[in-house]
Amino acid sequence: MEITYLLCQALQRQSQDILDALRLVASTKLLLQKMKDERWDSFLAHVKSFCLERNIDIPDLSSSYFSRGARARNEHSDHTLEHHYRVYIFIEAINSQLMELDHRFNDSSMELLHLSTTLDPKNSNEPFRSGDVCQLVEIFYLEDLNETEKNLLKMQLQHYEVDIVQREDYKQLISISELCQWLIKTRRATNFYLIYRVVSLILTLSLFTATTERSFLAMSLVKIRLQNKMEDEFLNDSLVLYFEMELAEKITLGTIVQDFKDVKDRRIPL
Repeated sequence: MEITYLLCQALQRQSQDILDALRLVASTKLLLQKMKDERWDSFLAHVKSFCLERNIDIPDLSSSYFSRGARARNEHSDHTLEHHYRVYIFIEAINSQLMELDHRFNDSSMELLHLSTTLDPKNSNEPFRSGDVCQLVEIFYLEDLNETEKNLLKMQLQHYEVDIVQREDYKQLISISELCQWLIKTRRATNFYLIYRVVSLILTLSLFTATTERSFLAMSLVKIRLQNKMEDEFLNDSLVLYFEMELAEKITLGTIVQDFKDVKDRRIPL
């Protein structure tokens, strides 16, 4: 938990850039593997120290391990208690963490993230890899651009490298979301509309935002057993209020009545 804490906190943020995510995933895997291979003795010493400070009995780890249960007591064990804790608990727990990371960040996901870093303004000091953007589209966004648009994208990338990447105000951007806003603000999204489309597609990655996770959490809180028959429209409205709780708290009853009144004239004044 100590090793994975930083990565978990980072992925729960509403905004997370790709470079930091790639580094955290790689470092977390490396530290978990290192702990599995080298840190059992230090971990065991730390546990013993914890038990001694709190007067907790420490079993004889060199004794034979016996499973719990009436039948298990009569069964002979061919390994020690320490072997059981190290192999079946310590290593097994780390393996489950590594398997979860490999499942969530497999080779395909890591390739997607790596190719997406090309458009990250944080890489402005490195050579612009236009080929990675084309490869990104060919592999992951094949249906979002037709063949004509793919050829036009290559031309836009050449102009983008000269007109955008070398600008000082571009180098001050710190995330892809800021790049997306900057392209609109400077009206360059019109000339580089295909690059803007790719940037927008990258921003839909769940890694950049915890909106998906928050949505499922909010749904479990809003659509409870007593409210499981609410219609989709009412559910969506309720979820929006839950997501924008800070804004909703600023809305007064008077403003609601006034907005309702402004919708159309009524025979009886509100």
